[in-house]
Amino acid sequence: MRTYKRLSKDEINEMPLVKYEGDIHVLSSKDNIQGSIDYLLTQKVIGFDTETRPIFTKGPVNAPSIMQLAGENAVYVYQLDSDRMFETLSQILSNKKITKCGVSVDRDLIELMYLSPFDPCSFVDLGDTARDRLIPHHGLRGLAALFFNYRISKSSRTSDWSRRKLSNGQISYAATDAWVSLELFKKLDQENLV
Repeated sequence: MRTYKRLSKDEINEMPLVKYEGDIHVLSSKDNIQGSIDYLLTQKVIGFDTETRPIFTKGPVNAPSIMQLAGENAVYVYQLDSDRMFETLSQILSNKKITKCGVSVDRDLIELMYLSPFDPCSFVDLGDTARDRLIPHHGLRGLAALFFNYRISKSSRTSDWSRRKLSNGQISYAATDAWVSLELFKKLDQENLV
């Protein structure tokens, strides 16, 4: 079995910064999302992530403000600003035929349940896969560095994701996380690690 060397923070920071360069669609409840649903229903594997407005004090937790789903040719960033919109999206999340992959998936799914109950099916947590395979990195940034020799930005992680108009930096960050999740799944699958 192949062994993996843990990369230091400095080693990761020396790697080239990469972001998703493909088609990104930001959609809210005022948009017709059916075309994106139809496209995602054709995918076998989807990169998955959510972003939540941070709270810097103890107390109640926010539901996710956005959910990102990456297909082979596009990333969709959904602003979860209505129950109806999330209920429409839950048909993807509950679809057994589509693998959804990401990191810290359990936390994301628990937080999505605050919006509306649904039955999550066919999710793969890449961090758990890495732990099971004794890979020394379990987060998205470390796994991207280890398998692709590039780094992804984490600078927008604690920004206000509930804003009506997301910044270009937020959109790029969100799309990149979902895209890297999809690329990592394909790489781990190719190496028979999933």
